[in-house]
Amino acid sequence: MTSENAAPIRVAIMGEGRMGSLIRSTAEAARTEEGSAAFEVVAQIGFDLSAADAAPAADVLIDFSNVVTLPAVASYVRRTGAALVSGTTGYTDEQMAELRSLAKTSAVLQSGNYSLGIAALRHAATLAARELAGFDVEIVETHHNQKVDAPSGTAKLLLDAVVATEAEEGRGEYHPVYGREGMVGKRDPREVGMHSLRGGTVAGVHTVSFFGTDEEVSLTHRATSRQIFVNGALAAARKMAGREPGFYGFDEVMFN
Repeated sequence: MTSENAAPIRVAIMGEGRMGSLIRSTAEAARTEEGSAAFEVVAQIGFDLSAADAAPAADVLIDFSNVVTLPAVASYVRRTGAALVSGTTGYTDEQMAELRSLAKTSAVLQSGNYSLGIAALRHAATLAARELAGFDVEIVETHHNQKVDAPSGTAKLLLDAVVATEAEEGRGEYHPVYGREGMVGKRDPREVGMHSLRGGTVAGVHTVSFFGTDEEVSLTHRATSRQIFVNGALAAARKMAGREPGFYGFDEVMFN
């Protein structure tokens, strides 16, 4: 916010779980450089998804809930014209198509991770994949025991970065292999192993490893709390408010 008289950004929040509650408390505490409220939470929608039909219009809808809320999310965005900041993961191809369709009339940002550190990890993994030709690549992600989808949206982002880089370098098409069991045979040099660990209260650990002959390079990001994702989501909400319709990525919004 740049003016003492600038109105706070009106936000609606989909979900009343841990992330939704943390987004609300952080948004309500946020202040501009002038000391005024940065956000006004106009609605928070919980298990009663029908509440979205009567919820006041917001500048931005922030959704870190569950794939089952997509119909309510889509209905709200279409009704109000709000921009969407989506951190929900686990969507099917059909659900992603529905999400993308919202971008015809509203600004839509969808990302599996809202951490600046993860953005840096993705860039580092791209560089390593480019320079370490012929190295075997494995991705391991670890999350708390309440996470319902696997692999994580962040692990998929890292996979996409590796696969796209290998293709750009003319090394053929790489493909994921989700875990290994039994007599799987010799490792295909064009596979990327994807592994998911679940337990305790781990906020999120992601490691991309490159295995060569007699050497290994591993890149790791550790999240110690969900607050980093909340901070990233609210920073993105500031940039998405009033933005032209379109489908955006996190790096595009935050760094361009």
